[in-house]
Amino acid sequence: MGLSAAQLQTCLDALAGAHPPIAAALAAHGYPEPRLRPRGAGTMMRAIVAQQVSTKAAASIWNRLEAACGGNMDDLAAVAATPFDVLRSAGLSGQKASYVHALAEAVSSGRIDFAALPADDEEAIALLSSIKGIGRWSAEIYLLFAEGRADVFPAGDLALQVQLGRLLGEEARPTEKRARALAEPMRPHRGALSIFLWHNYNIVAL
Repeated sequence: MGLSAAQLQTCLDALAGAHPPIAAALAAHGYPEPRLRPRGAGTMMRAIVAQQVSTKAAASIWNRLEAACGGNMDDLAAVAATPFDVLRSAGLSGQKASYVHALAEAVSSGRIDFAALPADDEEAIALLSSIKGIGRWSAEIYLLFAEGRADVFPAGDLALQVQLGRLLGEEARPTEKRARALAEPMRPHRGALSIFLWHNYNIVAL
């Protein structure tokens, strides 16, 4: 599970005490709600299915995919053995079907164990990113929302870049490299910072 409400408050209070812009934003917009996801390959697979489609469409495809794979998406060996065309018939694109197969095969073969990912964040990101279809951003989001890794910072996220730039008075949206540099002084609380930036971005965008 991700960072709890109590953990977010503790981390953000620490950041606010050291960084006046965060203190001001916290006073204006309050604490964010936790973003919690179950640990395991199922959460990552749902993320693959949901890429670039609406929430409603993703739910519909997931239900059809579950039926096509025998009714149990936690049985990764069964998912890996499901023919490619059957995955496609559930509503997946060819690309997404290949990603679902790759993830299921990585887990069912024992190459990836979601219950025992490396404790080092960069090692865990590298391992997850070795699976076809999972990039650094997806790996970071998983580690933050499903494992509650306190210092994970998905610097490639556009909304995060925009709001970090606003918060710190940047003239233009920071690049991924610049966002990482700007967030460096916020260690070891960059996970809470990320959730706070998304929270603020959504409020400002209203």
